[in-house]
Amino acid sequence: MFHKGVMGLAWMAKNQRSIGAVPEEEYEVPIGKAKVVREGTDVSIVTLSLSVHHSLDVAEKLAGEGISVEALDLRSLVPLDREAVIATAAKTGKVIVVDEGYQSFGLSGEIAATITEHDPALLKHFSRVCVPDVPIPYAHELEYAVLPTAARIEAAVRTAVAA
Repeated sequence: MFHKGVMGLAWMAKNQRSIGAVPEEEYEVPIGKAKVVREGTDVSIVTLSLSVHHSLDVAEKLAGEGISVEALDLRSLVPLDREAVIATAAKTGKVIVVDEGYQSFGLSGEIAATITEHDPALLKHFSRVCVPDVPIPYAHELEYAVLPTAARIEAAVRTAVAA
């Protein structure tokens, strides 16, 4: 599967990370094994798919200001690499889940539950950059208003670091 943001739809903004070259040799992405795609110490972003690329863009931008963002690419949801989620939460204490799913009843709540069921003291801050509980708008501008954009991710990171 791949994200519709890389399908070539003319009206969709492209993230250059998501349309770059891929290795020519064979390789495997292990299912159920998340990957820390950027090490950091101040705040952790837990995400997947196209939002990984947006999160890395934000992390690079904020690194210039001395904000260290860790990015965890879940890569699969079932099975979910709960150990990696707990490890990044333990490392930074501040977790932001970025997900194109709805805020209610989805991945972000499962990530929060995973951490707090393990040890609620791990979290000093938790927030979600998700789609609000509204239907996805048809108009392109309105769709981007509800999706987790780099601007929304950056704002969440700044709030987490200030907490």
